[in-house]
Amino acid sequence: MINLSSEDITSKNLVIRVDMNVPIKDGIVLDSTRIEACIPTIMFALNHGARILLISHLGRPTEGSFDEKFSLKPVAESLSKIINMSCEVIDDLESEHIFKSESVIQVLENIRFFKGEKENCKDLGYKLANLGDIYVFDAFGTAHREQASTHAAIEHASIACAGLLLEKENKFLSQALDSFKAPYIAIIGGAKVSSKLELIKHINSVADHIIVGGGIANTFLKATGLDVGKSLVEDSMLDIAKELIEEGKIVLPRNVTTSKSFEGKDIKEKSVNEITEEEMILDLSIEEKTFSLINDAKTILWNGPVGVFENDLFAEGTRCLSKAISKSKAFSLAGGGETLSAINKYINPDDVSYCSTGGGAFLEFMEGKTLPSIKALNLKEIRS
Repeated sequence: MINLSSEDITSKNLVIRVDMNVPIKDGIVLDSTRIEACIPTIMFALNHGARILLISHLGRPTEGSFDEKFSLKPVAESLSKIINMSCEVIDDLESEHIFKSESVIQVLENIRFFKGEKENCKDLGYKLANLGDIYVFDAFGTAHREQASTHAAIEHASIACAGLLLEKENKFLSQALDSFKAPYIAIIGGAKVSSKLELIKHINSVADHIIVGGGIANTFLKATGLDVGKSLVEDSMLDIAKELIEEGKIVLPRNVTTSKSFEGKDIKEKSVNEITEEEMILDLSIEEKTFSLINDAKTILWNGPVGVFENDLFAEGTRCLSKAISKSKAFSLAGGGETLSAINKYINPDDVSYCSTGGGAFLEFMEGKTLPSIKALNLKEIRS
């Protein structure tokens, strides 16, 4: 994979696919984290005298038509404030202003307004690829999707390379995947086993222990024969959960927090052997064994909260877990939107070795899959 940092971009026109899919309300960006993640690549390009056209999607508009609700204008305004430079919004791929106006930073309107994006249209990919001199892919969060701006454009570009964010993601995720140090501890939380089954299977082949939490832990607990009451469970995953437990790496909670409602009716802390039919498991207790595993680890992978942490009544497990990871001397890698929300809520993100910007892309990468955008970039390097 060719990296932007190795290319001569002086006075070049760069088309950069970024991920600025941020929450917006009443025209105001509520969380600029993804915009800020693009800044190193943008500033690197500007510092080398390049002009920039940024491409991103936002939300899920009806493809082929403009919808003000999904416009990137608020994103361009937010970016402009962050870097203290004007950012011009370009509405049309045929615009004569592309790379020819006073603004050295331009933002193409939501790429999903253009017909052919989702179906990986070759014609749209060709147009995007040839708007400038170099096509830079820096949207790791979309690297698992084969779409015109994430795949076809890379294939049709005369020069395509990875931006600084993608280069960083590839480096740190590969470290946890291929060149990790043992003991290797994985913490897998979230609602469903099915959504993370491939991750659990792959990590099970390399990690020393897998600590499970959230709804995932409920399914594993039920697979051992325990009654979990009205807790979220995937009955279709019970046989697979049994098989994974038998391999000896799954660490199950012994004590949990239950309630008869998500609002906190009749909250109790109890053993997993004492769950009644009216109760739900909504959080778990981080026990001495878990703290010890984290403390002794050399590599930690974390994906998913271990309780319904959005409600402070059921946040203690995720909070304690965050604190333990922040104090660890291990190489720690975290990914997934809810995981990053928990980190931002309870600890300093800098206390985690690397926080990935990817959700689905993070999962697929850590499952050992080669993401379509990265595969296209790798093929581009071979052909060059």
